[in-house]
Amino acid sequence: MAKTNYDGKHLTTTHRIKIEKGLLDGESLASIARKITKHPSTVAKEIKKYRYFPERECSAKKLPCLFKKSCQLRFLCDKKDCVKLCKTCYDPSREADCHEICPDYAATVCSKIQKAPYVCNACSKVKRCSLQHAFYSAQQADEAAQDLLVSCRSGINQSPADIALLNDLISPLLKQGQSLAHIYAHHGHEIPCCRRTLYNYIDQGVFTARNIDLRRRVRYQCKERKKATRVSLSAREFCINRTYDDFCALLKKAPSSLVVEMDTVEGGRGNSKQAFLTLFFRNCSLMLIFVIPEKTQECVIEVFDTLSEKLGIQIFQELFPLILTDNGTEFQNPQRLECDRHGVSRTSIFYCNPNSSWQKGMLEKNHEYLRYVIPKGQSLDTYNQRDATRLMNHINSEARDSLNGCTPFRLSLLLLNPKLHELLKLVAIPPDEVTLKPSLLK
Repeated sequence: MAKTNYDGKHLTTTHRIKIEKGLLDGESLASIARKITKHPSTVAKEIKKYRYFPERECSAKKLPCLFKKSCQLRFLCDKKDCVKLCKTCYDPSREADCHEICPDYAATVCSKIQKAPYVCNACSKVKRCSLQHAFYSAQQADEAAQDLLVSCRSGINQSPADIALLNDLISPLLKQGQSLAHIYAHHGHEIPCCRRTLYNYIDQGVFTARNIDLRRRVRYQCKERKKATRVSLSAREFCINRTYDDFCALLKKAPSSLVVEMDTVEGGRGNSKQAFLTLFFRNCSLMLIFVIPEKTQECVIEVFDTLSEKLGIQIFQELFPLILTDNGTEFQNPQRLECDRHGVSRTSIFYCNPNSSWQKGMLEKNHEYLRYVIPKGQSLDTYNQRDATRLMNHINSEARDSLNGCTPFRLSLLLLNPKLHELLKLVAIPPDEVTLKPSLLK
């Protein structure tokens, strides 16, 4: 039997989603472990560590005693001269008091949560069962795991004596007006931590020097970091096997694959119903712009269907083998985007991590050219596909330093199928006539 090699890395959100889905489907831990390429004991430990026990609906009614059938206790009641077993004469209506008067009382625990799968996710009796339940949620498990990782690394990793020595060295120099960069350059051999750690210590009030003693710290207001989006299994199911990690793993196997980034551009809040669907070819920086009536799944699918029908399925597969996009609701129907009306596969869709627009940063950066002509907040309802074609021709005709002075249009003629240019009316704009100002579309 071949030995399985496990990577030994932390479980990801995708792994936990698959674990929850496997538990809901009643699969064994070994079967779930094979799907995520982990050891079964890893799955068992994950479930037991992060399962949660919801409060019982009838919490006022105490659970029956675990030793009820074998109980031989006597003389617990208030009746005189009673020699019967307490379980034979005890009033069932007062059974809730057993845990108060009996020293050996132990609540009954369901045997299913004491052995694999350790939870009640797939139990058919869960609605009518009065015992304590246990469930596994990918969302709650991922949040708890992230909190554990943060808490393990938080705090001060220095002894009080080391902190006192650092304070005596750094605080007087900061109060003299020196910067941390200057201090670190001359005393770096005496400081047992990095500069970033020193900023954290000052921010936490570990030293006598404060943020006010730093020359530039109080002049800038730090933006609050966005927290990662935590959503339910049903909302994240479209991402299974289509995450950014899956995308990177596929690129490692086939680094020469053509990658297209996809996004939508909206107008101002409440003043625009139309939107722009943008597609960006990484290999030549060519950007395509399509006007869609609404920012919905149906409109995006319609663009894909039109392109695949007019280009032909083979040319579409050649031009758009891999598409990377965000988690917008308009892209959350990957099965339909990946296949045409007849169910023929035409592309593969992958999704960036939540709040990680840098993962498709080339397209996000290229949107700046679009905003030169249509400022942010302006309505898009006044533009049609003819305007969008004119706009993308001017954008694609501007020479780029990143392309060694070449334009995306010229490079695309060498790298992409020319039928795309013919279909979308892509043409080169003379260098002196390229305009990226609002006057272009007025």
